[in-house]
Amino acid sequence: MSGGKIMTGPRGLSRQNSLMLEPTEDADHSKTRLGLRPTTSLTRDDSSASFGMSSIGLDEEPDDETLQDVRRWMKVIGAFDQPRYTYNVAKKHFEKAASKPSLLPPASHKTDAFRNRYNVIHQRLLRNEAFQISTVTSARNTGLRRGGSAATQSHKITPIANLLGRHGSNHMLLGMLVVLPTGNLAISDLTGTITLDLSHAVAIPEDSAWFTPGMIVLIDGVYEEEEESIGKGLSGSSGVGGTIGGRFQGFFIGQPPCEKRRATLGVSGLDGGVDHTIGGGFGWIDFLGVGSERAVGPRMRKTEQRLLRQPALSDPDSPGRGRVVIVGELNLDQPRSLQALKKILSLYATDPEGSTPMTFVLAGNFTTHAVMARGGSGGSIEYKEFFDALASTLADFPMLLTTATFIFVPGDNDGWVSAFSGGAAVPLPRKPVPDLFTSRIKRVFAAANAEAGLSSTDGRGGEAIWTTNPSRLSLFGPNHEIVLFRDDISARLRRSSVRLKSKAAAPADDPEDIAMSGANPTPSSPPDEAMDIDDNNNNNPTTTTTPLPYDTLTARKLVKTLLDQGYLAPFRQALRPVHWDYTAPLYLYPLPTALVLVDTTAPAFAVTYEGCHVMNPGSILVSGRRGVARWVEYAVGTGVGGRVRECTF
Repeated sequence: MSGGKIMTGPRGLSRQNSLMLEPTEDADHSKTRLGLRPTTSLTRDDSSASFGMSSIGLDEEPDDETLQDVRRWMKVIGAFDQPRYTYNVAKKHFEKAASKPSLLPPASHKTDAFRNRYNVIHQRLLRNEAFQISTVTSARNTGLRRGGSAATQSHKITPIANLLGRHGSNHMLLGMLVVLPTGNLAISDLTGTITLDLSHAVAIPEDSAWFTPGMIVLIDGVYEEEEESIGKGLSGSSGVGGTIGGRFQGFFIGQPPCEKRRATLGVSGLDGGVDHTIGGGFGWIDFLGVGSERAVGPRMRKTEQRLLRQPALSDPDSPGRGRVVIVGELNLDQPRSLQALKKILSLYATDPEGSTPMTFVLAGNFTTHAVMARGGSGGSIEYKEFFDALASTLADFPMLLTTATFIFVPGDNDGWVSAFSGGAAVPLPRKPVPDLFTSRIKRVFAAANAEAGLSSTDGRGGEAIWTTNPSRLSLFGPNHEIVLFRDDISARLRRSSVRLKSKAAAPADDPEDIAMSGANPTPSSPPDEAMDIDDNNNNNPTTTTTPLPYDTLTARKLVKTLLDQGYLAPFRQALRPVHWDYTAPLYLYPLPTALVLVDTTAPAFAVTYEGCHVMNPGSILVSGRRGVARWVEYAVGTGVGGRVRECTF
């Protein structure tokens, strides 16, 4: 168009060339007439990235000899290699972070980290049936109330800023527990902050979870406005975005309910059989970089059925290949720890060929104290000698070195970060132990593979992987996601928890209680007894008649707190620092299939909550029992979960 007239000729408007994606005659040939890039050829890499496909090897021949090994379908994902996603409230979808992460980001990224964490939990609540409002149900409830019958109402979350001018009204708030500069406890969301009074608050269910500053919780109570602030409006730090005058009297406090993995992904039948889409969810999002559930999940389940489940069904008594052996805190500066490890490895070295465990997870702290903080070169030399002793122990089991993958997860006392922390809490996520100290262990694996005529590069030989804390273990793409995390989180929860009022009396069969599987085995049961799977069946006599041991209640309380938060570090930055740009590895959303939580301050347990198997092996040396070693064995894909095992050495 020129001068209000449509020109004819090569630049005229026609049906043939109006939407043609051809390069313009400008200097920038990468753009088209519509401002889009030319679609000359769509490669498989481009399409895979768009639809959550993975490069796990789907185009390879499944009958290949190298693909018959279960370890070929396993991938260890470090915290700094995991994709970073943020939740877009407007689109109600997850988007990849466009900015490049940094260990020294601007201060605004701290606010972004809190905003994204709040939005993830908020959208998870809105997907819960208890927070959904139906038009038909509302009209029916109105008619029942007019007739004199009680009806169940859905919950509604009120933003903190909307409390202004609503003195004496009842509300439910969703926000983070914070401590004000004055020392008072408050709750904060994206709209503002208000002082809390929890002197009369009761946890729902009672004593089922921890509540500490830094957690995002649900609080039901009444807003009480101060008399001197009535009619003065907004001023200073009060109002939207600041601290609101008055206080919120909380009567009930609880954790935001957890969401099952299959509900998050929008797919049912994840345990095998026919796959059915149940609508909604984030099934097309590739959270780990190994392929999305909708794209590669069905085919990966067929591969898992062929490699893992069919051999196990043919001979149920034989040890399966798909086992993960988890050894807790391994202090190399204690000779008894190496003796216990040698005994555990000798038990699995006697398994038939082809039935040995596929993975061994060894967690730190690898030293009792932060030896790197002593100064000088003595600490680093001594630290390397500890790993050299570990290499000598592993060299006695060449069959395990050639058929399994050994994964090492560091702790707070390991190098290099302990050189300046002195063993205190370090920022998460943290990098693996440097190769300078682990070179001899890698040479032991290389020598064992060379002697057997194998190589770790082609996927046939064993290997040692030094990963971050936390990290992910993916098996068969998105089918199995195992989170590896080392932290004494139980002791930190007890130190910083908020004291609440306890109920005077509670019904024995409260339907709000969550039924979990058994935790640490009781003295009357063998230590290798299989754990039960949790469900909401109140007919279980264990939950109604027999009082549960203290260790079992402690394990359930810890697991519910962590999974309901959906975050591995629900504390204040002063207690557990977190790198603001690397919070994605700390999320437990979607809920993983298994969580390995190595916590020496909590009892050893293996429980199941909302379909997620949570295991804690504790320390390899059992406290108070000399000559006893403890570890956890997790069978992948069997539905049994993990079990705590013990042996004498």
